[in-house]
Amino acid sequence: MPALKALRDAHPQARIEILGYSHLAAIADKRFYADAVRSIEYGVLCRFFARDAELPLDLRDYFGGFDLILSYLYDPDQIFENNLRRSGAQKILRGPARIIPGTPAARQLAQPLPEVGINASDLAAKVFPSDKDREFAHQFLENCEPPILTLHPGSGSEKKNWPIKNWIELAKASLNAEALFRTIIFVSGEADENEMARLRRWFEHEPRVRFAHQLPLPQLAALLEQSTFIGHDSGISHLAAAAGARCFLLFGPTDPKVWAPQNKDVRVLLAPNGDLTQLDVVTVCNAINL
Repeated sequence: MPALKALRDAHPQARIEILGYSHLAAIADKRFYADAVRSIEYGVLCRFFARDAELPLDLRDYFGGFDLILSYLYDPDQIFENNLRRSGAQKILRGPARIIPGTPAARQLAQPLPEVGINASDLAAKVFPSDKDREFAHQFLENCEPPILTLHPGSGSEKKNWPIKNWIELAKASLNAEALFRTIIFVSGEADENEMARLRRWFEHEPRVRFAHQLPLPQLAALLEQSTFIGHDSGISHLAAAAGARCFLLFGPTDPKVWAPQNKDVRVLLAPNGDLTQLDVVTVCNAINL
Protein backbone atom coordinates (compact mmCIF):
# COMPACT_ATOMS: atom_id res chain seq x y z
CA MET A 1 0.00 0.00 0.00
CA PRO A 2 2.76 2.56 0.63
CA ALA A 3 4.05 1.87 -2.89
CA LEU A 4 0.55 2.19 -4.32
CA LYS A 5 -0.06 5.38 -2.38
CA ALA A 6 3.14 6.91 -3.73
CA LEU A 7 2.01 6.05 -7.25
CA ARG A 8 -1.43 7.54 -6.67
CA ASP A 9 -0.04 10.71 -5.08
CA ALA A 10 2.37 11.18 -7.99
CA HIS A 11 -0.32 10.55 -10.63
CA PRO A 12 -3.70 11.42 -9.09
CA GLN A 13 -5.50 11.36 -12.46
CA ALA A 14 -4.00 8.10 -13.72
CA ARG A 15 -6.06 4.95 -14.10
CA ILE A 16 -4.51 2.36 -11.80
CA GLU A 17 -5.52 -1.29 -11.95
CA ILE A 18 -4.44 -4.24 -9.82
CA LEU A 19 -3.95 -7.75 -11.13
CA GLY A 20 -4.08 -10.04 -8.11
CA TYR A 21 -6.25 -12.09 -5.80
CA SER A 22 -9.60 -10.33 -5.81
CA HIS A 23 -10.48 -10.94 -2.15
CA LEU A 24 -7.19 -9.31 -1.10
CA ALA A 25 -7.10 -6.50 -3.65
CA ALA A 26 -10.67 -5.54 -2.68
CA ILE A 27 -9.20 -3.34 0.06
CA ALA A 28 -7.82 -1.07 -2.69
CA ASP A 29 -10.57 -1.42 -5.30
CA LYS A 30 -12.26 1.96 -5.80
CA ARG A 31 -10.94 2.96 -2.40
CA PHE A 32 -8.35 5.59 -3.38
CA TYR A 33 -5.70 3.20 -4.70
CA ALA A 34 -7.16 1.40 -7.70
CA ASP A 35 -9.83 2.10 -10.28
CA ALA A 36 -10.31 -1.60 -10.97
CA VAL A 37 -9.14 -5.05 -9.90
CA ARG A 38 -8.65 -7.98 -12.26
CA SER A 39 -8.34 -11.50 -10.90
CA ILE A 40 -5.05 -13.28 -11.45
CA GLU A 41 -7.02 -16.51 -11.25
CA TYR A 42 -8.03 -16.21 -14.89
CA GLY A 43 -7.50 -19.39 -16.87
CA VAL A 44 -5.95 -18.10 -20.08
CA LEU A 45 -3.57 -15.88 -18.12
CA CYS A 46 -1.48 -19.01 -17.52
CA ARG A 47 -0.16 -18.67 -21.08
CA PHE A 48 1.80 -15.61 -19.92
CA PHE A 49 3.82 -17.93 -17.71
CA ALA A 50 4.86 -20.17 -20.61
CA ARG A 51 7.76 -19.42 -22.92
CA ASP A 52 6.80 -18.58 -26.51
CA ALA A 53 3.13 -19.29 -25.85
CA GLU A 54 0.35 -18.03 -28.08
CA LEU A 55 -1.00 -15.07 -26.12
CA PRO A 56 -4.73 -14.25 -26.09
CA LEU A 57 -5.43 -11.12 -28.11
CA ASP A 58 -7.61 -9.52 -25.43
CA LEU A 59 -4.86 -9.84 -22.81
CA ARG A 60 -2.21 -8.61 -25.24
CA ASP A 61 -4.31 -5.51 -25.82
CA TYR A 62 -4.93 -5.19 -22.08
CA PHE A 63 -1.29 -5.30 -20.99
CA GLY A 64 -0.11 -3.29 -23.95
CA GLY A 65 -2.42 -0.45 -22.97
CA PHE A 66 -0.57 0.51 -19.79
CA ASP A 67 2.13 3.18 -19.59
CA LEU A 68 3.70 1.41 -16.59
CA ILE A 69 3.47 -2.10 -15.17
CA LEU A 70 4.84 -2.80 -11.68
CA SER A 71 5.17 -6.55 -11.13
CA TYR A 72 5.75 -8.39 -7.86
CA LEU A 73 5.33 -11.82 -9.40
CA TYR A 74 8.04 -14.41 -8.89
CA ASP A 75 9.51 -14.52 -12.38
CA PRO A 76 13.15 -15.68 -12.15
CA ASP A 77 13.43 -16.49 -15.86
CA GLN A 78 11.54 -13.33 -16.88
CA ILE A 79 9.06 -15.40 -18.86
CA PHE A 80 6.10 -13.34 -17.68
CA GLU A 81 7.98 -10.09 -18.28
CA ASN A 82 9.00 -11.10 -21.78
CA ASN A 83 5.41 -11.98 -22.61
CA LEU A 84 4.33 -8.58 -21.35
CA ARG A 85 6.85 -7.02 -23.73
CA ARG A 86 5.52 -9.17 -26.56
CA SER A 87 2.13 -7.60 -25.75
CA GLY A 88 3.52 -4.12 -26.26
CA ALA A 89 4.29 -3.15 -22.65
CA GLN A 90 7.08 -0.58 -22.76
CA LYS A 91 7.87 0.26 -19.13
CA ILE A 92 8.02 -2.60 -16.63
CA LEU A 93 9.31 -2.33 -13.08
CA ARG A 94 10.18 -5.43 -11.11
CA GLY A 95 9.39 -5.36 -7.40
CA PRO A 96 10.76 -7.95 -4.97
CA ALA A 97 8.83 -11.20 -5.03
CA ARG A 98 10.36 -12.17 -1.69
CA ILE A 99 11.18 -10.15 1.39
CA ILE A 100 14.71 -10.42 2.79
CA PRO A 101 15.89 -9.76 6.36
CA GLY A 102 17.15 -6.41 7.61
CA THR A 103 14.83 -3.81 6.08
CA PRO A 104 11.12 -3.08 6.60
CA ALA A 105 9.03 -4.98 4.07
CA ALA A 106 7.21 -1.79 3.09
CA ARG A 107 10.51 -0.16 2.14
CA GLN A 108 11.57 -3.18 0.09
CA LEU A 109 8.27 -3.23 -1.79
CA ALA A 110 8.67 0.45 -2.68
CA GLN A 111 12.25 0.07 -3.95
CA PRO A 112 11.44 0.10 -7.70
CA LEU A 113 9.65 3.46 -7.65
CA PRO A 114 12.70 5.77 -7.77
CA GLU A 115 13.34 4.37 -11.27
CA VAL A 116 10.34 6.44 -12.40
CA GLY A 117 11.11 9.42 -10.19
CA ILE A 118 8.78 8.53 -7.31
CA ASN A 119 9.89 8.40 -3.69
CA ALA A 120 7.69 6.50 -1.24
CA SER A 121 8.68 8.43 1.87
CA ASP A 122 5.60 7.45 3.90
CA LEU A 123 5.86 3.75 4.76
CA ALA A 124 2.79 3.71 7.01
CA ALA A 125 0.05 1.85 5.15
CA LYS A 126 -3.40 3.43 5.09
CA VAL A 127 -6.79 2.14 4.06
CA PHE A 128 -9.83 4.14 3.01
CA PRO A 129 -13.08 2.28 3.72
CA SER A 130 -16.05 3.38 1.64
CA ASP A 131 -19.32 4.73 3.00
CA LYS A 132 -20.84 1.28 2.48
CA ASP A 133 -18.00 -0.34 4.42
CA ARG A 134 -18.60 2.04 7.32
CA GLU A 135 -22.36 1.48 7.12
CA PHE A 136 -21.72 -2.24 7.58
CA ALA A 137 -19.46 -1.54 10.57
CA HIS A 138 -22.12 0.71 12.10
CA GLN A 139 -24.72 -2.03 11.78
CA PHE A 140 -22.37 -4.69 13.14
CA LEU A 141 -21.59 -2.53 16.18
CA GLU A 142 -25.20 -1.62 16.85
CA ASN A 143 -25.86 -2.04 20.57
CA CYS A 144 -22.10 -2.47 21.21
CA GLU A 145 -20.89 -0.16 23.92
CA PRO A 146 -17.47 1.48 23.41
CA PRO A 147 -14.57 1.34 24.06
CA ILE A 148 -14.05 -1.72 21.85
CA LEU A 149 -11.20 -4.21 22.05
CA THR A 150 -10.65 -6.28 18.90
CA LEU A 151 -8.62 -9.48 19.19
CA HIS A 152 -7.20 -11.64 16.41
CA PRO A 153 -5.73 -14.86 17.85
CA GLY A 154 -4.48 -16.26 14.53
CA SER A 155 -1.81 -15.61 11.93
CA GLY A 156 -1.72 -18.54 9.55
CA SER A 157 1.35 -19.99 11.31
CA GLU A 158 1.14 -21.74 14.66
CA LYS A 159 4.68 -20.65 15.60
CA LYS A 160 3.61 -17.01 15.40
CA ASN A 161 0.54 -17.54 17.60
CA TRP A 162 0.19 -16.83 21.31
CA PRO A 163 -1.34 -19.86 23.06
CA ILE A 164 -5.13 -19.81 22.86
CA LYS A 165 -5.45 -20.21 26.63
CA ASN A 166 -3.69 -16.85 26.97
CA TRP A 167 -6.23 -15.21 24.67
CA ILE A 168 -9.00 -16.62 26.84
CA GLU A 169 -7.37 -15.22 29.98
CA LEU A 170 -6.80 -11.86 28.30
CA ALA A 171 -10.43 -11.64 27.19
CA LYS A 172 -11.67 -12.54 30.67
CA ALA A 173 -9.42 -9.88 32.21
CA SER A 174 -10.65 -7.34 29.66
CA LEU A 175 -14.26 -8.09 30.51
CA ASN A 176 -13.49 -7.52 34.19
CA ALA A 177 -11.85 -4.16 33.49
CA GLU A 178 -15.20 -2.49 32.94
CA ALA A 179 -13.84 1.03 33.00
CA LEU A 180 -11.59 0.37 30.01
CA PHE A 181 -13.31 -1.91 27.45
CA ARG A 182 -17.02 -2.54 27.23
CA THR A 183 -17.05 -4.75 24.11
CA ILE A 184 -14.71 -7.45 22.79
CA ILE A 185 -14.73 -8.57 19.16
CA PHE A 186 -12.82 -11.65 18.06
CA VAL A 187 -11.92 -11.40 14.37
CA SER A 188 -10.79 -14.39 12.36
CA GLY A 189 -10.03 -15.68 8.89
CA GLU A 190 -10.18 -19.02 7.18
CA ALA A 191 -7.01 -20.25 8.92
CA ASP A 192 -8.40 -19.60 12.40
CA GLU A 193 -11.21 -22.16 12.63
CA ASN A 194 -9.74 -24.17 15.52
CA GLU A 195 -9.01 -21.12 17.65
CA MET A 196 -12.48 -19.71 17.02
CA ALA A 197 -14.16 -22.97 18.01
CA ARG A 198 -12.51 -22.88 21.44
CA LEU A 199 -13.24 -19.19 21.94
CA ARG A 200 -16.89 -19.61 21.02
CA ARG A 201 -17.26 -22.36 23.60
CA TRP A 202 -15.92 -20.00 26.25
CA PHE A 203 -17.72 -16.80 25.30
CA GLU A 204 -20.79 -17.64 23.18
CA HIS A 205 -23.12 -16.70 26.05
CA GLU A 206 -21.25 -13.53 27.01
CA PRO A 207 -23.30 -10.58 25.65
CA ARG A 208 -20.30 -8.26 25.53
CA VAL A 209 -18.33 -10.57 23.20
CA ARG A 210 -18.92 -10.75 19.45
CA PHE A 211 -17.34 -12.74 16.63
CA ALA A 212 -16.47 -11.45 13.16
CA HIS A 213 -15.45 -14.39 10.97
CA GLN A 214 -14.11 -14.08 7.42
CA LEU A 215 -15.43 -10.60 6.77
CA PRO A 216 -14.49 -9.00 3.44
CA LEU A 217 -11.35 -6.97 4.09
CA PRO A 218 -12.90 -3.54 3.39
CA GLN A 219 -15.66 -4.22 5.92
CA LEU A 220 -13.17 -5.54 8.44
CA ALA A 221 -11.05 -2.40 8.02
CA ALA A 222 -14.08 -0.24 8.79
CA LEU A 223 -14.69 -2.31 11.91
CA LEU A 224 -11.10 -2.17 13.07
CA GLU A 225 -10.73 1.60 12.75
CA GLN A 226 -13.03 2.07 15.74
CA SER A 227 -11.15 -0.16 18.17
CA THR A 228 -8.01 -1.03 20.07
CA PHE A 229 -6.46 -4.08 18.42
CA ILE A 230 -4.27 -6.94 19.66
CA GLY A 231 -2.86 -9.46 17.21
CA HIS A 232 0.21 -11.26 15.92
CA ASP A 233 2.52 -10.87 12.94
CA SER A 234 -0.30 -11.19 10.41
CA GLY A 235 -2.05 -9.53 7.52
CA ILE A 236 -4.99 -8.56 9.73
CA SER A 237 -2.59 -6.75 12.07
CA HIS A 238 -1.34 -4.71 9.11
CA LEU A 239 -4.94 -4.02 8.16
CA ALA A 240 -5.73 -2.83 11.69
CA ALA A 241 -2.72 -0.50 11.70
CA ALA A 242 -3.63 0.83 8.26
CA ALA A 243 -7.18 1.48 9.48
CA GLY A 244 -5.82 3.65 12.28
CA ALA A 245 -6.50 1.33 15.21
CA ARG A 246 -4.28 1.53 18.28
CA CYS A 247 -2.35 -1.72 17.89
CA PHE A 248 -0.48 -4.02 20.27
CA LEU A 249 1.25 -6.73 18.28
CA LEU A 250 2.72 -9.89 19.80
CA PHE A 251 5.89 -10.97 18.01
CA GLY A 252 7.77 -14.21 18.55
CA PRO A 253 10.03 -15.88 15.97
CA THR A 254 9.72 -13.21 13.26
CA ASP A 255 11.53 -9.88 13.13
CA PRO A 256 9.31 -6.84 13.78
CA LYS A 257 11.95 -4.59 12.17
CA VAL A 258 10.97 -6.25 8.90
CA TRP A 259 7.39 -7.37 9.42
CA ALA A 260 5.74 -4.93 11.83
CA PRO A 261 3.55 -2.16 10.38
CA GLN A 262 5.30 1.18 10.14
CA ASN A 263 2.32 3.11 11.52
CA LYS A 264 2.97 5.36 14.51
CA ASP A 265 0.21 3.95 16.76
CA VAL A 266 1.69 0.45 16.78
CA ARG A 267 3.43 -1.05 19.80
CA VAL A 268 5.30 -4.35 19.46
CA LEU A 269 5.45 -6.73 22.42
CA LEU A 270 8.42 -9.05 21.93
CA ALA A 271 8.25 -12.55 23.35
CA PRO A 272 11.29 -13.63 25.42
CA ASN A 273 13.70 -15.68 23.31
CA GLY A 274 11.32 -15.35 20.36
CA ASP A 275 8.99 -17.87 22.02
CA LEU A 276 5.39 -16.70 22.38
CA THR A 277 4.70 -19.34 25.02
CA GLN A 278 7.02 -17.28 27.26
CA LEU A 279 5.04 -14.05 26.88
CA ASP A 280 2.74 -13.95 29.89
CA VAL A 281 -0.76 -12.54 30.08
CA VAL A 282 0.16 -10.03 32.78
CA THR A 283 2.68 -8.35 30.46
CA VAL A 284 0.05 -7.91 27.74
CA CYS A 285 -2.56 -6.71 30.25
CA ASN A 286 -0.13 -4.15 31.63
CA ALA A 287 0.66 -2.91 28.12
CA ILE A 288 -2.98 -2.10 27.44
CA ASN A 289 -3.51 -0.82 31.00
CA LEU A 290 -5.89 -3.51 32.20
